[in-house]
Amino acid sequence: MTQRKSKVLSSDKLEKAKVLLSGGYSRSEVARSLNVKYDTLSKAVWDGRVTYQPPSGKAVEVINETLPIDKSSRSQIDVAAGEGLGVACVRVVERVYSAVGLGGVAESRFERCNDVSFGGVLSALPALTANGLFDGIDKVFGEFKGYYPVTHILALLGFMALCRIKTVERLRWQPPGELGRLLGLDRIPEVKCLREKLTALSQDGVPEKWGESLSKRWMDDFPELAGFLYVDGHVRLYGGQEKIPKQYVSRQRLCMRGVMDFWVNDMLGRPFFVVRTAVNPGMLEVLRKEIVPRLLKDVPGQPSEQELESNPLAYRFVIVFDREGYSPEFFREMWTVHRVACITYHKYPKEDWNDNEFDEYDVKLVSGETTNMKLAERESEVGSGKTKVKVKEVRKLTASGHQTAIVTTAFALSSIVIAAVMFARWCQENFFNYMMKHFALDLLADYLKEQVPDTERVVSPEWRKLDKKINSVTGKLKYRQSRFGQLTLHPAEENDIEKYRKWEAAKSELAEDIHALEGELEQLKKVRASMEKYVRVSDLPEEEIFQQLSSSKKNLTDTVKMIAYRAETAMASAIAEECGSLDQARALVRDVFTSEADLIPDYGQHTLTVRLHNLSTRALDRKLDKLIDLLNDSHTTYPGTELILRYSRIGTPDEYHA
Repeated sequence: MTQRKSKVLSSDKLEKAKVLLSGGYSRSEVARSLNVKYDTLSKAVWDGRVTYQPPSGKAVEVINETLPIDKSSRSQIDVAAGEGLGVACVRVVERVYSAVGLGGVAESRFERCNDVSFGGVLSALPALTANGLFDGIDKVFGEFKGYYPVTHILALLGFMALCRIKTVERLRWQPPGELGRLLGLDRIPEVKCLREKLTALSQDGVPEKWGESLSKRWMDDFPELAGFLYVDGHVRLYGGQEKIPKQYVSRQRLCMRGVMDFWVNDMLGRPFFVVRTAVNPGMLEVLRKEIVPRLLKDVPGQPSEQELESNPLAYRFVIVFDREGYSPEFFREMWTVHRVACITYHKYPKEDWNDNEFDEYDVKLVSGETTNMKLAERESEVGSGKTKVKVKEVRKLTASGHQTAIVTTAFALSSIVIAAVMFARWCQENFFNYMMKHFALDLLADYLKEQVPDTERVVSPEWRKLDKKINSVTGKLKYRQSRFGQLTLHPAEENDIEKYRKWEAAKSELAEDIHALEGELEQLKKVRASMEKYVRVSDLPEEEIFQQLSSSKKNLTDTVKMIAYRAETAMASAIAEECGSLDQARALVRDVFTSEADLIPDYGQHTLTVRLHNLSTRALDRKLDKLIDLLNDSHTTYPGTELILRYSRIGTPDEYHA
């Protein structure tokens, strides 16, 4: 029979509580040792009956070796607490005081626990911290009221992303007490509470300001990678009932309802920032109005005006994009106005070059691999009239004889560098695929809608209908012209009278159809030329009015996901050589994130040891040991505490060697 816990602290127990708390034991551990309720002990601390100094020396010896540190015992405690405020709500007094406005935010207090679910994700905390998850959050988000501080909410979002808990709703099926112990709390917020916290953090454009400061910091940290910026659009598909404009989805080869986001990444595929548009104006317009002005302000190491004047080939930075952004007029504008160079595929290459113009080169790719390419270059012009611009054209000759043409205004770059940079554009496609699969990039953060600004210009519904009809007539005309050409090239023999008459009748009929369609097409084009292509949203008919998806929470969660992706990439890159490839290294760290771990706090030594569990093979354990050494070298402090994170693996000494 379980002994009933005392509701009163005797003088003897008060003294023991002071000694244990001063020695570095948590309140829950002391309460269990003294066989009193947790809230009874906490109330005594709040009332001043138990006073103690923070531990500064070696912790006192454990007086009770049977403290419930295993998962089964923790589960029983969490379920028992559910009879009060909720499952795992064992910090009753602190929660009540916080609810009535008498207490501050919760502090991270860790206790010895074995086999904590998702404990391995704490190995990512140094990388999350290094990539800015907690940078300037007090200034950005301001004072935060309630039991859960901003630090805990952002840490939880980062852990969720790395553990592939893709939506807030999925937290319902995770043990709240176990995840809470990763934060040094009794439990994580419930779904409704977490959504309220996200709403509070997403007000007044705060996530956008935070994202801007982080993107500038990332560029400053790696200026050598910020000189080449990859820009591409990504459609987030929408399956709801609201009227959302359709976008062309290249991966589906269909026009589907969705929102177009334009991402800016570095040469390794790591994201800097994303630009969201209510109505897709096209890549060139977004580059002109949103992306390039921001890059001009944030990209480090740009040459001065004097350097640009003295060197006619110098540029500020290079933007790389696919054929969607091909525009000689845009190339000319970027170079003459901003001295920004562009690299893209040639959309309209002319005849093939002679094979003897191509030379073999060893090209070192951004990933570090070296490959052999046959390259040739010429100086040429693209565009016509006022839009004509001089470019360097580089072509790659494949084994099949196909020539891939690249054009750029960065004349200072060699053909080897141009080819390496252009073909590394796939890193951005890989980023999209990985984020969609592992980080739920396309999922909605909420279901809120916003009104599209009345001044926003969209394609006129009448113009769109007429353009669709013109395309239909054009298709019919081309089909008949093709058939007419085939009949002309293969005439029927005149000695076969019947076949000749059929051939002559078919040709005559096609000629009449072609003449009629040409007249109809010419008339439709005249009507389209007289119409306004774009109209204001306020001028749309009522049945065409649409709303845009709210982006406030999406901007916050996507910023955390960008940090998580960069953190995972940094960890995987550190052991990629040992693992054989970056993909294999990613698989290893993913397994570590979702594995269990032991938490061993030592408040006397100001450390929190995260003891990771072994992997499936010794070979993988050796790779994990390399990662552990790097993590320990970071000397990371757990946010909001004075505890230095230490890492070890079961089966190896726990002692940390500086």
